[in-house]
Amino acid sequence: MGTAEQVTRPQLKQRYIEIMDCTLRDGEQTSGVSFLPHEKLMIARQLLNEVNVDRIEVASARVSKGEKDAVRMICRYADSIGKLNRVEVLGFVDGHLSVDWIKNCGGRVINLLVKGSRKHCVEQLHKTPEEHINDVLQSLEYAEQQGMEVNLYLEDWTSGMHDSLDYVYQLMDALCDTKIRRFMLPDTLGIAHPLQCIEYMRKMIKRYPDKHFDFHAHNDYDLAVSNSLAAVLGGCKGLHVTVNGLGERCGNAPLASVQVILRDHFNGKTSINEEKLNDISRLVESYSGIAIPPNMPIVGENVFTQVSGVHADGDKKNDLYCNALVPVRFGRKREYALGKNSGKANIVKNLEELGLELTPDQTQKVTKRITELGDRKEIVTQEDLPYIVSDVLKHDVPTDKIQLLSYMVTTSYGLKPLASIKVSINGNEYAADSTGDGQYDAFVKALRKIYKDKLNRTFPILANYSVSIPPGGRTDALVQTIITWRYADKILRTRGLDADQTEAAIKATFKMLNIFEESLTDTH
Repeated sequence: MGTAEQVTRPQLKQRYIEIMDCTLRDGEQTSGVSFLPHEKLMIARQLLNEVNVDRIEVASARVSKGEKDAVRMICRYADSIGKLNRVEVLGFVDGHLSVDWIKNCGGRVINLLVKGSRKHCVEQLHKTPEEHINDVLQSLEYAEQQGMEVNLYLEDWTSGMHDSLDYVYQLMDALCDTKIRRFMLPDTLGIAHPLQCIEYMRKMIKRYPDKHFDFHAHNDYDLAVSNSLAAVLGGCKGLHVTVNGLGERCGNAPLASVQVILRDHFNGKTSINEEKLNDISRLVESYSGIAIPPNMPIVGENVFTQVSGVHADGDKKNDLYCNALVPVRFGRKREYALGKNSGKANIVKNLEELGLELTPDQTQKVTKRITELGDRKEIVTQEDLPYIVSDVLKHDVPTDKIQLLSYMVTTSYGLKPLASIKVSINGNEYAADSTGDGQYDAFVKALRKIYKDKLNRTFPILANYSVSIPPGGRTDALVQTIITWRYADKILRTRGLDADQTEAAIKATFKMLNIFEESLTDTH
Protein backbone atom coordinates (compact mmCIF):
# COMPACT_ATOMS: atom_id res chain seq x y z
CA MET A 1 0.00 0.00 0.00
CA GLY A 2 1.23 3.48 -0.81
CA THR A 3 1.74 6.10 1.89
CA ALA A 4 -1.00 8.70 1.98
CA GLU A 5 0.20 12.23 1.37
CA GLN A 6 0.20 14.16 4.63
CA VAL A 7 -1.68 17.41 4.60
CA THR A 8 -0.16 20.00 6.90
CA ARG A 9 -1.90 23.03 8.36
CA PRO A 10 -0.37 26.47 7.87
CA GLN A 11 2.17 27.18 10.59
CA LEU A 12 3.26 30.63 11.63
CA LYS A 13 6.41 31.45 13.41
CA GLN A 14 4.89 32.24 16.78
CA ARG A 15 4.20 35.93 17.10
CA TYR A 16 1.95 38.07 19.23
CA ILE A 17 -1.44 39.10 17.83
CA GLU A 18 -3.24 42.02 19.47
CA ILE A 19 -6.93 41.46 20.19
CA MET A 20 -9.24 44.47 20.23
CA ASP A 21 -12.79 43.81 21.42
CA CYS A 22 -15.44 46.02 19.77
CA THR A 23 -18.51 44.69 21.60
CA LEU A 24 -19.32 48.04 23.21
CA ARG A 25 -19.14 49.93 19.91
CA ASP A 26 -19.63 47.73 16.86
CA GLY A 27 -21.42 44.99 18.83
CA GLU A 28 -23.95 47.51 20.11
CA GLN A 29 -24.97 48.13 16.50
CA THR A 30 -26.74 44.74 16.61
CA SER A 31 -30.42 45.32 15.92
CA GLY A 32 -32.26 45.77 19.23
CA VAL A 33 -29.15 46.00 21.42
CA SER A 34 -28.50 49.06 23.57
CA PHE A 35 -26.36 48.78 26.69
CA LEU A 36 -26.98 51.00 29.69
CA PRO A 37 -23.92 52.95 30.93
CA HIS A 38 -23.42 50.71 33.98
CA GLU A 39 -23.75 47.62 31.77
CA LYS A 40 -21.03 48.97 29.50
CA LEU A 41 -18.83 49.52 32.54
CA MET A 42 -19.36 45.97 33.79
CA ILE A 43 -18.52 44.50 30.38
CA ALA A 44 -15.46 46.74 30.06
CA ARG A 45 -14.20 45.76 33.52
CA GLN A 46 -14.49 42.06 32.70
CA LEU A 47 -12.84 42.43 29.29
CA LEU A 48 -9.90 44.38 30.69
CA ASN A 49 -9.35 42.55 33.97
CA GLU A 50 -10.49 38.98 33.50
CA VAL A 51 -10.53 38.20 29.79
CA ASN A 52 -7.47 40.45 29.39
CA VAL A 53 -8.01 41.70 25.84
CA ASP A 54 -5.35 44.14 24.65
CA ARG A 55 -7.77 46.96 23.82
CA ILE A 56 -11.49 47.76 23.91
CA GLU A 57 -13.42 50.06 21.62
CA VAL A 58 -16.24 51.40 23.76
CA ALA A 59 -18.32 53.90 21.76
CA SER A 60 -18.72 56.24 18.83
CA ALA A 61 -18.16 59.94 19.56
CA ARG A 62 -21.07 62.38 19.71
CA VAL A 63 -23.82 59.74 19.75
CA SER A 64 -25.77 60.62 22.90
CA LYS A 65 -25.57 61.84 26.47
CA GLY A 66 -25.91 58.26 27.70
CA GLU A 67 -22.96 57.27 25.54
CA LYS A 68 -20.92 60.11 26.99
CA ASP A 69 -21.77 58.99 30.53
CA ALA A 70 -20.70 55.42 29.70
CA VAL A 71 -17.38 56.53 28.17
CA ARG A 72 -16.64 58.76 31.18
CA MET A 73 -17.30 55.89 33.59
CA ILE A 74 -15.14 53.47 31.63
CA CYS A 75 -12.28 55.95 31.19
CA ARG A 76 -12.38 56.89 34.88
CA TYR A 77 -12.21 53.23 35.86
CA ALA A 78 -9.50 52.34 33.32
CA ASP A 79 -7.41 55.28 34.45
CA SER A 80 -7.68 54.10 38.07
CA ILE A 81 -6.12 50.75 37.17
CA GLY A 82 -3.52 52.12 34.75
CA LYS A 83 -5.22 50.91 31.56
CA LEU A 84 -6.60 54.11 30.05
CA ASN A 85 -4.45 53.69 26.95
CA ARG A 86 -6.34 50.45 26.23
CA VAL A 87 -9.71 52.24 25.91
CA GLU A 88 -10.52 53.56 22.42
CA VAL A 89 -13.39 55.57 20.92
CA LEU A 90 -14.43 55.84 17.29
CA GLY A 91 -14.17 59.41 16.01
CA PHE A 92 -14.85 61.17 12.74
CA VAL A 93 -13.17 63.64 10.41
CA ASP A 94 -15.23 66.54 11.73
CA GLY A 95 -12.71 69.22 12.63
CA HIS A 96 -12.43 69.45 16.42
CA LEU A 97 -15.77 67.90 17.42
CA SER A 98 -14.87 64.23 17.91
CA VAL A 99 -11.52 64.95 19.49
CA ASP A 100 -13.06 67.40 21.97
CA TRP A 101 -15.89 64.98 22.79
CA ILE A 102 -13.49 62.12 23.54
CA LYS A 103 -11.11 64.30 25.52
CA ASN A 104 -14.01 65.69 27.56
CA CYS A 105 -14.93 62.09 28.47
CA GLY A 106 -11.40 61.42 29.70
CA GLY A 107 -10.36 59.36 26.68
CA ARG A 108 -6.89 59.44 25.22
CA VAL A 109 -7.19 57.25 22.10
CA ILE A 110 -9.26 58.10 19.02
CA ASN A 111 -9.94 55.60 16.23
CA LEU A 112 -10.37 58.03 13.35
CA LEU A 113 -12.73 56.86 10.59
CA VAL A 114 -11.64 57.80 7.08
CA LYS A 115 -12.81 56.60 3.69
CA GLY A 116 -10.88 53.55 2.47
CA SER A 117 -12.43 53.38 -1.00
CA ARG A 118 -12.77 55.99 -3.73
CA LYS A 119 -16.49 55.22 -3.98
CA HIS A 120 -17.11 56.15 -0.34
CA CYS A 121 -14.94 59.24 -0.64
CA VAL A 122 -16.56 60.63 -3.77
CA GLU A 123 -20.16 59.43 -3.45
CA GLN A 124 -20.68 59.79 0.30
CA LEU A 125 -18.49 62.79 1.12
CA HIS A 126 -18.75 64.38 -2.33
CA LYS A 127 -15.06 65.26 -2.09
CA THR A 128 -11.99 64.56 -4.14
CA PRO A 129 -9.32 62.29 -2.60
CA GLU A 130 -7.10 65.35 -2.17
CA GLU A 131 -9.80 67.24 -0.27
CA HIS A 132 -10.48 64.26 2.00
CA ILE A 133 -6.78 63.76 2.71
CA ASN A 134 -6.44 67.42 3.62
CA ASP A 135 -9.36 67.14 6.06
CA VAL A 136 -7.82 64.02 7.63
CA LEU A 137 -4.46 65.72 8.11
CA GLN A 138 -6.15 68.64 9.87
CA SER A 139 -7.97 66.28 12.25
CA LEU A 140 -4.71 64.44 12.93
CA GLU A 141 -2.88 67.65 13.68
CA TYR A 142 -5.54 68.76 16.16
CA ALA A 143 -5.67 65.35 17.86
CA GLU A 144 -1.89 65.44 18.34
CA GLN A 145 -2.10 68.95 19.77
CA GLN A 146 -4.60 67.65 22.33
CA GLY A 147 -2.29 64.81 23.33
CA MET A 148 -4.46 62.12 21.74
CA GLU A 149 -3.11 58.85 20.38
CA VAL A 150 -4.56 58.13 16.92
CA ASN A 151 -5.44 54.89 15.15
CA LEU A 152 -6.96 55.06 11.67
CA TYR A 153 -9.86 53.06 10.19
CA LEU A 154 -9.89 52.79 6.40
CA GLU A 155 -13.64 52.28 6.02
CA ASP A 156 -14.64 49.97 3.13
CA TRP A 157 -10.98 48.97 2.71
CA THR A 158 -11.66 45.62 0.99
CA SER A 159 -13.80 47.36 -1.65
CA GLY A 160 -11.06 49.93 -2.06
CA MET A 161 -8.43 47.21 -2.62
CA HIS A 162 -10.70 45.55 -5.18
CA ASP A 163 -12.03 48.62 -7.03
CA SER A 164 -9.62 51.50 -6.41
CA LEU A 165 -6.19 50.29 -5.34
CA ASP A 166 -4.58 53.50 -6.50
CA TYR A 167 -6.85 55.48 -4.16
CA VAL A 168 -5.90 53.29 -1.15
CA TYR A 169 -2.21 53.79 -1.92
CA GLN A 170 -2.74 57.55 -2.43
CA LEU A 171 -4.37 57.79 0.98
CA MET A 172 -1.73 55.64 2.71
CA ASP A 173 1.16 57.46 1.04
CA ALA A 174 -0.18 60.74 2.38
CA LEU A 175 -0.61 59.40 5.93
CA CYS A 176 2.16 56.88 6.44
CA ASP A 177 4.66 59.45 7.76
CA THR A 178 2.29 60.82 10.40
CA LYS A 179 2.13 59.66 14.03
CA ILE A 180 -0.77 57.27 13.40
CA ARG A 181 -0.07 54.23 15.57
CA ARG A 182 -2.25 51.61 13.88
CA PHE A 183 -3.90 51.39 10.48
CA MET A 184 -7.09 49.36 10.87
CA LEU A 185 -8.41 47.64 7.77
CA PRO A 186 -12.10 46.69 7.82
CA ASP A 187 -14.10 44.45 5.54
CA THR A 188 -16.96 46.87 6.14
CA LEU A 189 -19.51 45.15 3.90
CA GLY A 190 -18.39 41.60 4.75
CA ILE A 191 -17.71 40.85 1.09
CA ALA A 192 -14.15 39.48 1.09
CA HIS A 193 -13.07 35.84 1.11
CA PRO A 194 -9.93 34.44 2.77
CA LEU A 195 -7.73 34.37 -0.35
CA GLN A 196 -8.48 38.05 -0.96
CA CYS A 197 -7.71 38.88 2.66
CA ILE A 198 -4.30 37.23 2.38
CA GLU A 199 -3.59 38.96 -0.93
CA TYR A 200 -4.73 42.43 0.18
CA MET A 201 -2.93 42.27 3.52
CA ARG A 202 0.33 41.17 1.88
CA LYS A 203 0.10 44.04 -0.58
CA MET A 204 -0.25 46.52 2.28
CA ILE A 205 2.64 45.06 4.24
CA LYS A 206 4.89 44.84 1.21
CA ARG A 207 4.34 48.53 0.43
CA TYR A 208 4.34 49.71 4.09
CA PRO A 209 6.49 47.15 5.92
CA ASP A 210 7.02 49.16 9.11
CA LYS A 211 3.34 49.87 9.79
CA HIS A 212 1.03 48.14 12.25
CA PHE A 213 -2.09 46.77 10.54
CA ASP A 214 -5.27 45.48 12.23
CA PHE A 215 -8.05 43.59 10.45
CA HIS A 216 -11.75 44.09 11.21
CA ALA A 217 -14.12 41.41 9.83
CA HIS A 218 -17.86 41.29 9.23
CA ASN A 219 -19.77 38.04 8.88
CA ASP A 220 -22.16 38.58 5.95
CA TYR A 221 -20.87 35.48 4.13
CA ASP A 222 -20.16 33.58 7.38
CA LEU A 223 -16.44 34.18 6.74
CA ALA A 224 -15.55 36.58 9.57
CA VAL A 225 -13.44 34.03 11.45
CA SER A 226 -11.86 32.60 8.29
CA ASN A 227 -11.04 36.08 6.99
CA SER A 228 -9.54 37.10 10.33
CA LEU A 229 -7.20 34.13 10.32
CA ALA A 230 -6.37 34.73 6.65
CA ALA A 231 -5.41 38.30 7.54
CA VAL A 232 -3.04 36.91 10.17
CA LEU A 233 -1.50 34.63 7.54
CA GLY A 234 -1.14 37.74 5.39
CA GLY A 235 0.85 39.44 8.15
CA CYS A 236 -1.50 41.67 10.16
CA LYS A 237 -0.60 42.33 13.80
CA GLY A 238 -4.07 42.79 15.31
CA LEU A 239 -7.62 41.45 15.03
CA HIS A 240 -10.94 42.99 15.98
CA VAL A 241 -13.62 40.79 17.56
CA THR A 242 -16.88 41.01 19.53
CA VAL A 243 -18.25 38.82 22.29
CA ASN A 244 -20.68 36.26 20.84
CA GLY A 245 -20.09 37.74 17.38
CA LEU A 246 -22.45 40.66 17.98
CA GLY A 247 -22.48 43.34 15.31
CA GLU A 248 -24.46 45.00 12.55
CA ARG A 249 -26.28 42.78 10.04
CA CYS A 250 -24.70 39.30 10.44
CA GLY A 251 -22.27 40.38 13.13
CA ASN A 252 -18.50 40.36 13.60
CA ALA A 253 -15.87 37.73 14.31
CA PRO A 254 -16.61 36.06 17.69
CA LEU A 255 -13.89 36.52 20.30
CA ALA A 256 -13.90 32.90 21.51
CA SER A 257 -13.69 31.33 18.05
CA VAL A 258 -10.92 33.62 16.85
CA GLN A 259 -8.92 32.98 20.01
CA VAL A 260 -8.96 29.18 19.92
CA ILE A 261 -8.34 28.85 16.18
CA LEU A 262 -5.53 31.38 16.35
CA ARG A 263 -3.89 29.48 19.18
CA ASP A 264 -4.57 25.87 18.15
CA HIS A 265 -4.18 26.05 14.37
CA PHE A 266 -1.95 29.03 13.66
CA ASN A 267 0.52 29.03 16.56
CA GLY A 268 -0.59 32.54 17.45
CA LYS A 269 0.06 34.06 20.86
CA THR A 270 -2.42 36.36 22.60
CA SER A 271 -3.06 37.72 26.08
CA ILE A 272 -6.54 36.16 26.35
CA ASN A 273 -7.50 34.26 29.52
CA GLU A 274 -9.52 31.44 27.99
CA GLU A 275 -11.04 30.36 31.31
CA LYS A 276 -13.06 33.60 31.32
CA LEU A 277 -14.47 33.35 27.78
CA ASN A 278 -17.64 31.61 28.93
CA ASP A 279 -18.21 34.15 31.72
CA ILE A 280 -17.98 37.17 29.42
CA SER A 281 -20.25 35.46 26.88
CA ARG A 282 -22.93 34.91 29.51
CA LEU A 283 -22.64 38.48 30.78
CA VAL A 284 -23.05 39.93 27.29
CA GLU A 285 -25.89 37.51 26.55
CA SER A 286 -27.69 38.76 29.67
CA TYR A 287 -27.21 42.47 28.96
CA SER A 288 -27.83 42.29 25.20
CA GLY A 289 -30.85 40.00 25.31
CA ILE A 290 -29.37 38.10 22.34
CA ALA A 291 -29.36 34.39 23.20
CA ILE A 292 -26.23 32.36 22.48
CA PRO A 293 -27.07 29.51 20.06
CA PRO A 294 -26.67 26.25 22.00
CA ASN A 295 -24.31 24.88 19.34
CA MET A 296 -22.10 27.99 19.14
CA PRO A 297 -18.46 26.85 19.39
CA ILE A 298 -16.75 27.23 22.78
CA VAL A 299 -19.57 29.08 24.58
CA GLY A 300 -22.77 27.30 23.46
CA GLU A 301 -24.77 25.37 26.06
CA ASN A 302 -24.42 22.05 24.20
CA VAL A 303 -20.87 22.11 22.86
CA PHE A 304 -19.41 20.06 25.70
CA THR A 305 -22.32 17.65 25.93
CA GLN A 306 -21.87 14.15 24.51
CA VAL A 307 -25.16 12.73 23.25
CA SER A 308 -24.05 9.54 21.57
CA GLY A 309 -23.41 6.61 23.88
CA VAL A 310 -20.57 5.54 21.59
CA HIS A 311 -18.82 8.85 22.27
CA ALA A 312 -19.30 8.55 26.01
CA ASP A 313 -17.81 5.05 25.86
CA GLY A 314 -14.86 6.43 23.89
CA ASP A 315 -14.27 9.08 26.53
CA LYS A 316 -13.73 6.28 29.05
CA LYS A 317 -11.19 4.69 26.74
CA ASN A 318 -8.33 7.18 26.56
CA ASP A 319 -10.54 10.12 25.53
CA LEU A 320 -11.08 8.79 22.01
CA TYR A 321 -13.71 11.43 21.20
CA CYS A 322 -11.99 14.46 22.75
CA ASN A 323 -10.00 17.17 20.99
CA ALA A 324 -7.97 20.15 22.16
CA LEU A 325 -11.17 21.98 23.06
CA VAL A 326 -11.50 20.34 26.46
CA PRO A 327 -14.13 22.04 28.63
CA VAL A 328 -11.84 22.64 31.63
CA ARG A 329 -9.78 24.91 29.38
CA PHE A 330 -12.75 27.29 29.34
CA GLY A 331 -13.85 26.84 32.94
CA ARG A 332 -16.55 24.35 31.97
CA LYS A 333 -17.16 20.61 32.34
CA ARG A 334 -18.07 17.69 30.09
CA GLU A 335 -21.69 16.57 30.30
CA TYR A 336 -23.41 13.45 29.00
CA ALA A 337 -26.91 13.93 27.63
CA LEU A 338 -29.72 11.59 28.53
CA GLY A 339 -32.08 10.65 25.72
CA LYS A 340 -32.81 8.11 23.04
CA ASN A 341 -29.20 8.16 21.76
CA SER A 342 -27.59 7.95 25.17
CA GLY A 343 -26.69 4.30 25.43
CA LYS A 344 -25.36 2.60 28.52
CA ALA A 345 -22.11 4.58 28.64
CA ASN A 346 -23.91 7.95 29.01
CA ILE A 347 -26.13 6.54 31.74
CA VAL A 348 -23.16 5.13 33.62
CA LYS A 349 -21.31 8.46 33.42
CA ASN A 350 -24.27 10.30 34.94
CA LEU A 351 -24.86 7.66 37.58
CA GLU A 352 -21.20 7.85 38.60
CA GLU A 353 -21.43 11.61 39.04
CA LEU A 354 -24.43 11.10 41.31
CA GLY A 355 -22.68 8.33 43.25
CA LEU A 356 -25.30 5.73 42.24
CA GLU A 357 -24.08 2.16 41.68
CA LEU A 358 -26.27 -0.24 39.70
CA THR A 359 -25.78 -3.79 38.48
CA PRO A 360 -25.43 -4.27 34.70
CA ASP A 361 -29.02 -5.57 34.56
CA GLN A 362 -30.35 -2.56 36.45
CA THR A 363 -28.38 -0.18 34.24
CA GLN A 364 -29.88 -1.83 31.16
CA LYS A 365 -33.42 -1.31 32.51
CA VAL A 366 -32.75 2.34 33.28
CA THR A 367 -31.22 2.83 29.83
CA LYS A 368 -34.32 1.35 28.22
CA ARG A 369 -36.61 3.72 30.13
CA ILE A 370 -34.56 6.79 29.21
CA THR A 371 -34.58 5.71 25.56
CA GLU A 372 -38.38 5.44 25.70
CA LEU A 373 -38.61 8.94 27.17
CA GLY A 374 -36.30 10.23 24.43
CA ASP A 375 -38.50 8.71 21.75
CA ARG A 376 -41.34 10.82 23.16
CA LYS A 377 -39.03 13.85 23.05
CA GLU A 378 -38.96 14.13 26.84
CA ILE A 379 -36.00 16.04 28.27
CA VAL A 380 -34.20 13.99 30.91
CA THR A 381 -31.73 15.72 33.22
CA GLN A 382 -29.15 14.19 35.50
CA GLU A 383 -31.26 15.18 38.49
CA ASP A 384 -34.14 13.07 37.11
CA LEU A 385 -32.04 9.92 37.33
CA PRO A 386 -32.64 9.02 40.99
CA TYR A 387 -36.40 9.16 40.38
CA ILE A 388 -36.19 7.15 37.17
CA VAL A 389 -34.03 4.57 38.92
CA SER A 390 -36.53 4.26 41.77
CA ASP A 391 -39.43 3.92 39.35
CA VAL A 392 -37.79 1.45 36.99
CA LEU A 393 -36.41 -0.80 39.71
CA LYS A 394 -39.71 -0.69 41.56
CA HIS A 395 -38.12 0.49 44.77
CA ASP A 396 -40.35 2.18 47.29
CA VAL A 397 -40.16 5.83 46.45
CA PRO A 398 -39.06 7.56 49.67
CA THR A 399 -41.30 10.26 51.05
CA ASP A 400 -39.97 13.67 50.04
CA LYS A 401 -38.20 15.22 53.01
CA ILE A 402 -39.39 18.65 51.90
CA GLN A 403 -43.03 18.96 50.92
CA LEU A 404 -45.24 21.85 49.92
CA LEU A 405 -48.34 21.64 52.12
CA SER A 406 -50.15 24.72 50.82
CA TYR A 407 -49.52 28.03 49.14
CA MET A 408 -51.31 31.07 47.84
CA VAL A 409 -49.96 33.69 45.46
CA THR A 410 -51.85 36.89 44.66
CA THR A 411 -51.25 39.74 42.28
CA SER A 412 -53.01 43.09 42.10
CA TYR A 413 -52.59 46.10 39.86
CA GLY A 414 -50.15 48.58 41.37
CA LEU A 415 -49.07 46.20 44.16
CA LYS A 416 -46.25 43.68 44.37
CA PRO A 417 -47.31 40.00 44.21
CA LEU A 418 -47.70 38.31 47.59
CA ALA A 419 -46.99 34.68 48.47
CA SER A 420 -48.07 32.77 51.60
CA ILE A 421 -46.65 29.27 51.95
CA LYS A 422 -46.63 26.33 54.34
CA VAL A 423 -44.01 23.60 53.97
CA SER A 424 -42.91 20.47 55.77
CA ILE A 425 -39.16 19.99 56.22
CA ASN A 426 -38.04 16.73 57.78
CA GLY A 427 -41.40 16.37 59.48
CA ASN A 428 -41.63 19.91 60.85
CA GLU A 429 -44.07 22.48 59.50
CA TYR A 430 -43.10 26.08 58.70
CA ALA A 431 -45.00 29.03 57.27
CA ALA A 432 -43.91 32.38 55.80
CA ASP A 433 -45.15 35.30 53.71
CA SER A 434 -43.27 37.55 51.31
CA THR A 435 -43.69 39.97 48.43
CA GLY A 436 -41.63 39.87 45.26
CA ASP A 437 -41.19 41.22 41.74
CA GLY A 438 -43.32 38.38 40.40
CA GLN A 439 -45.40 35.49 41.73
CA TYR A 440 -42.53 33.04 41.62
CA ASP A 441 -40.08 35.57 43.04
CA ALA A 442 -42.44 36.15 45.99
CA PHE A 443 -42.73 32.38 46.49
CA VAL A 444 -38.96 31.85 46.56
CA LYS A 445 -38.44 34.78 48.91
CA ALA A 446 -40.89 33.22 51.35
CA LEU A 447 -38.93 29.97 51.15
CA ARG A 448 -35.70 31.86 51.73
CA LYS A 449 -37.23 33.38 54.88
CA ILE A 450 -37.91 29.91 56.26
CA TYR A 451 -34.41 28.69 55.50
CA LYS A 452 -32.74 31.78 56.93
CA ASP A 453 -34.91 32.72 59.89
CA LYS A 454 -36.19 29.34 61.06
CA LEU A 455 -33.55 26.86 59.93
CA ASN A 456 -30.47 29.13 59.90
CA ARG A 457 -29.46 27.56 56.60
CA THR A 458 -28.35 28.86 53.22
CA PHE A 459 -30.81 28.64 50.35
CA PRO A 460 -29.26 27.78 46.94
CA ILE A 461 -28.82 30.66 44.48
CA LEU A 462 -30.99 30.74 41.37
CA ALA A 463 -28.48 30.98 38.49
CA ASN A 464 -30.69 30.61 35.42
CA TYR A 465 -34.41 30.29 34.66
CA SER A 466 -35.97 29.36 31.35
CA VAL A 467 -39.53 28.63 30.30
CA SER A 468 -40.48 26.80 27.13
CA ILE A 469 -43.10 24.58 25.60
CA PRO A 470 -41.96 20.97 26.08
CA PRO A 471 -40.51 19.43 22.89
CA GLY A 472 -43.40 17.93 20.99
CA GLY A 473 -45.90 19.87 23.10
CA ARG A 474 -48.67 22.27 22.08
CA THR A 475 -48.86 25.98 22.81
CA ASP A 476 -52.11 25.49 24.78
CA ALA A 477 -50.85 22.51 26.76
CA LEU A 478 -48.01 22.23 29.25
CA VAL A 479 -45.14 24.60 29.89
CA GLN A 480 -41.70 23.46 30.96
CA THR A 481 -39.57 25.37 33.45
CA ILE A 482 -35.87 24.55 33.73
CA ILE A 483 -34.03 26.18 36.62
CA THR A 484 -30.31 26.12 37.30
CA TRP A 485 -29.25 26.41 40.93
CA ARG A 486 -25.83 27.06 42.43
CA TYR A 487 -24.74 26.09 45.94
CA ALA A 488 -21.03 26.41 46.86
CA ASP A 489 -19.26 24.74 43.93
CA LYS A 490 -22.21 22.56 42.90
CA ILE A 491 -24.65 23.15 40.06
CA LEU A 492 -28.13 21.62 40.00
CA ARG A 493 -30.53 21.82 37.07
CA THR A 494 -34.13 20.78 37.69
CA ARG A 495 -37.28 20.74 35.58
CA GLY A 496 -40.95 21.26 36.31
CA LEU A 497 -43.87 20.53 34.00
CA ASP A 498 -47.36 21.97 34.43
CA ALA A 499 -50.10 23.89 32.68
CA ASP A 500 -49.24 26.89 34.89
CA GLN A 501 -45.81 28.52 34.62
CA THR A 502 -45.58 29.37 38.32
CA GLU A 503 -46.65 25.85 39.31
CA ALA A 504 -44.04 24.35 36.98
CA ALA A 505 -41.36 26.54 38.56
CA ILE A 506 -42.50 25.52 42.05
CA LYS A 507 -42.25 21.85 41.10
CA ALA A 508 -38.70 22.38 39.83
CA THR A 509 -37.85 24.21 43.04
CA PHE A 510 -39.04 21.45 45.36
CA LYS A 511 -37.32 18.86 43.23
CA MET A 512 -34.09 20.81 43.75
CA LEU A 513 -34.66 21.14 47.50
CA ASN A 514 -35.18 17.40 47.95
CA ILE A 515 -32.08 16.56 45.90
CA PHE A 516 -30.18 19.11 47.95
CA GLU A 517 -31.56 17.71 51.24
CA GLU A 518 -30.68 14.16 50.20
CA SER A 519 -27.11 15.20 49.45
CA LEU A 520 -26.80 16.79 52.91
CA THR A 521 -28.08 13.59 54.52
CA ASP A 522 -25.58 11.51 52.55
CA THR A 523 -22.76 13.83 53.63
CA HIS A 524 -23.50 13.41 57.33
